[in-house]
Amino acid sequence: MSAPEIRDERLQQAMQQVLLATLPGLLALVWFYGWGVLFNWLLAVLSALTLEAAVIRLRRQPVQATLSDGSALVSATLLTIALPPYCPWWLPMVAIAAGLLFGKHLYGGVGKNPFNPAMLGLALAIVLFPQPMTQWPAQGMGFSAAVQQVFAAGQAPDAWVQATALDSLRINKSLTIDELFAGNPAFGRFGAHAMEWVNLGFLAGGLWLLQRRVIAWHAPVGMLASLFVISLLCWNGSGSDSHGSPLFHLLSGATMLGAFFIVTEPVSGAKSALARLLFGVGVGGLTYLIRTWGGYPDGVAFAVLLMNLCVPALERLANRRQAPVNP
Repeated sequence: MSAPEIRDERLQQAMQQVLLATLPGLLALVWFYGWGVLFNWLLAVLSALTLEAAVIRLRRQPVQATLSDGSALVSATLLTIALPPYCPWWLPMVAIAAGLLFGKHLYGGVGKNPFNPAMLGLALAIVLFPQPMTQWPAQGMGFSAAVQQVFAAGQAPDAWVQATALDSLRINKSLTIDELFAGNPAFGRFGAHAMEWVNLGFLAGGLWLLQRRVIAWHAPVGMLASLFVISLLCWNGSGSDSHGSPLFHLLSGATMLGAFFIVTEPVSGAKSALARLLFGVGVGGLTYLIRTWGGYPDGVAFAVLLMNLCVPALERLANRRQAPVNP
């Protein structure tokens, strides 16, 4: 077996394990939000595979061999998880197409992308389509109602759409944290309603990836530790000006997805151990800053893209620290 074939086989095995690890969190999303999650996934996957095949054919490369590496499927799955359920049918398709084109194929395909394709697609969707990207449902729908909502822009029931917990906390001016948790259905027991269980699902999948040595610990630990420390330092208990407890930030938004499935992406992320650790620290800190003082509901996508730009500098810093000192 040649070296390229060995690399392709290892990449395919890694992608399969990453997909398997997303199942606990993805199933939790389906449990709480129903058919909309599955529609998002099907639309994103079909669009990703179709686009990949078209671009590969234009490059006169073997379509089946390239598609089988699973990278497009992983990007579509990770993007699906971050999209609001029951968003318009075209949104997952546009988001994944933009992510793959501008975050992957523009630079030569898999292994050459400087940005995480899923996060680039998500960030573009947030900037270009802010209204549907904030339409998070309070609960799921039946199959026929879900089809009408996604494909025919049906009229959603009153009070069906609600602000996310991160949004509600960011714009809060008068209520204490205890009052928010007691009176706002977007809040759960410790974090965001439903998303705290989703985050625990991705935590379980991420720990499995660590145990299987599919990913390294440096970036996840750096991100979670950074987010925990800065949220602890800025936490003001239950006051109305509080920005949320460390546990709230760990169990809300895309925290665990980002920590174990996004910052560990081997191509756009850092390579050396120290650079990976610093990369994770930067993502955690930026995520908190964007969540608290930025204008977007969650900061993971933008934090990852900003730190993607810093990877060369992080690698140079790591190499300088690890270089032997001449006597």
